[in-house]
Amino acid sequence: MSTESSSSNNNSTQPVRFFHRGRIVDVSGVHPTRSVLDWLREDAHCTGTKEGCNEGDCGACTVVIGELASDANAPGTVGGLQLQTVNACIQFLPTLHGKALFTVEDLKAQCAAAQPQDSGNKKHAVHTLHPVQQAMVDCHGSQCGFCTPGFVMSLWSAYEHHQAEGTQPTRQQLADELSGNLCRCTGYRPILDAGQRMFDLPAVRLDTQPVVAALTALQNDGLDYAAPLGARIDHFHAPRTLAQLAALREQKPRAQLLAGSTDVGLWVNKQFRDLGDIIYVGDVAEMKAIETRADELYIGAGASLEAAFEALVQRVPSLSDVWLRFASPPIRHAGTMGGNVANGSPIGDSPPVLMSLDAQIELRRGDAVRRMPLPDFYVDYMKNQLQPGEFVQGLAVPLAAMQRQVRAYKISKRFDCDISALCAGFAIELEEGSDTVKAVRLAFGGMAAIVKRAANAEAALVGKPWTQASVAAAKLALAQDFKPLSDMRASADYRLQVAQNLIQRLWLETRTEDALSLEETSVWSVMPHAVVKATAEGA
Repeated sequence: MSTESSSSNNNSTQPVRFFHRGRIVDVSGVHPTRSVLDWLREDAHCTGTKEGCNEGDCGACTVVIGELASDANAPGTVGGLQLQTVNACIQFLPTLHGKALFTVEDLKAQCAAAQPQDSGNKKHAVHTLHPVQQAMVDCHGSQCGFCTPGFVMSLWSAYEHHQAEGTQPTRQQLADELSGNLCRCTGYRPILDAGQRMFDLPAVRLDTQPVVAALTALQNDGLDYAAPLGARIDHFHAPRTLAQLAALREQKPRAQLLAGSTDVGLWVNKQFRDLGDIIYVGDVAEMKAIETRADELYIGAGASLEAAFEALVQRVPSLSDVWLRFASPPIRHAGTMGGNVANGSPIGDSPPVLMSLDAQIELRRGDAVRRMPLPDFYVDYMKNQLQPGEFVQGLAVPLAAMQRQVRAYKISKRFDCDISALCAGFAIELEEGSDTVKAVRLAFGGMAAIVKRAANAEAALVGKPWTQASVAAAKLALAQDFKPLSDMRASADYRLQVAQNLIQRLWLETRTEDALSLEETSVWSVMPHAVVKATAEGA
C-alpha cells in the first residue's frame, strides 16, 4: 500500500491518513478547516468534483465516504463498508482520517479493473464508462455538465447499495436520492431515466476488499492533528471514546465542537470565521448509539440525522414526510440530530418534532450528566443552558409519547432541500372512549427567536372536545403565543396564518369521525403515480 504526502511542511503531531484512489494518503501541514473539496481540486488535482454553491446546497461537489461498517446488516453497507454521500465543500479534511474517499475519478478505475485489457494493442485499450456514466450518456442526462459529477456520485452510491441488496430502486426512491443535486439545464426526467437504465447495463461493482484492508490497518486511538495559522498552531482533536471526549471538552471549554460540519462548515466558507481549536465528535462510536432503553428511545448526539429520523419513523410512520424533506441525503448523512438541536436555530426542523414527543436533552460535563426537557434548553436566540465544558450527549424520547397521534409539517418555498419558513411538530391524545383532549403538544420552529411550544393554544384544547370549535379557539390563542417576523422566507402574516391552518390540518387528520388517512394527505403516496404518468406522456 503506497503512501503519498500532500505537503513536506509537517507541523502536525499526526498526519491525516485516509484511503483515496487505491492507496493510503498522508496529509500534513494544511489547516484543519481546509475543505475536502479544496484539497481534491488544488492539492490532489482531482478536478472532476466541482464547486458550485460552496455551502452544501447544490450537490455539484458530492463525493462518497466509506467507513468500516460496525454492523454488516446496517443500511448503506456494501461489502463491509458503509458508503454515504456527503458534500465535499463543507467537510473539513481531518474528518476523513481513517476513512475512504471516493470521487468521480474512481469510476473509470473500477471499469478498468473489471475489463480484460490487451496492453500490447492500443486498439483494444478499454475506455468503457461505468454503468452510471454510460446511462447518463444514453439518456441524455447531461447538458452543460457542471452538475453531472455530483449526480453521478449520488447515483453511484444508490447503484452500489441496491446492487448489494439485490434490489432495483423505484423512480421515486431515485428522486429522493437525488434531492440534494440541483440541475438547471437538462432537468430531472432524463437523469431519473439514467438512474433506472444503469441497472440494465453490465454490472461493475466496487471491490471493497482492498479498501476494507486499508481502513482496518488505519484504525487507531484517535487523531491529534495540528497545523499553523500565522504565528499560532490550531489543533484538530478527534477522540475515539466518550470518556476521552468528556475529558477533552472539560480541558478545552472554548474549543469549537464539530459533528457533521453542515453548519460549522458554512461559518468558515461564508462568514470566514476563525474557529481556533476543534474537537470532532464524529469518531466517538458511543455518541452514535441509537437504542431502546427501558421506556425510552435514546439517540446519541453523534447519530446522523438519517439514522435518527429512520429510528423515529420506524416507531412513528407519520414522520416520514418531514424526514425525507429534511435537507438532502448528503446533509442527513453528515449532519447529526444532536448538532441540529444544540445549534439552537429557530428554524431547525428536529426540535419541533422532538418537543412534540416530550424529548429530554442529556448534557455532560466530565463525569456529571444531567437532563432537562428540550423546551427548557433554549433561553433566547442562539442561547442555551450549556455550561462551560459541557456538551450535548444525547436525546431521550419517551416511548409512551409515540403512542399519541403525531404529525410534523414542513413549510418551505422549495419542496426538496430547502430551509423551512416554519416547521411544526404536533402530538395529541384523546381520553379513551371520548373526543376529549387529554394531552396535546404544539411545537413550532420559525415563529419566534427560539423553537417553542404554543402554551396558550395547547391550553385552549386540553380538557375540551376535539371539535372544530375547539380548533377555532386554539387558532385564536396561537396569536398570543407568537409574534413572528417577516424575512426573505415568509411574512409574519403568512407564518401566523399557515401555523393556524396546520392546527386545522391536524384536526382533519385526527378527528374522531371521518379522519383523513396518511395516504390521503402525504405527498409521497401520490407522487410516484404522478411521475410515472408524466413520463408515459413524454412530459
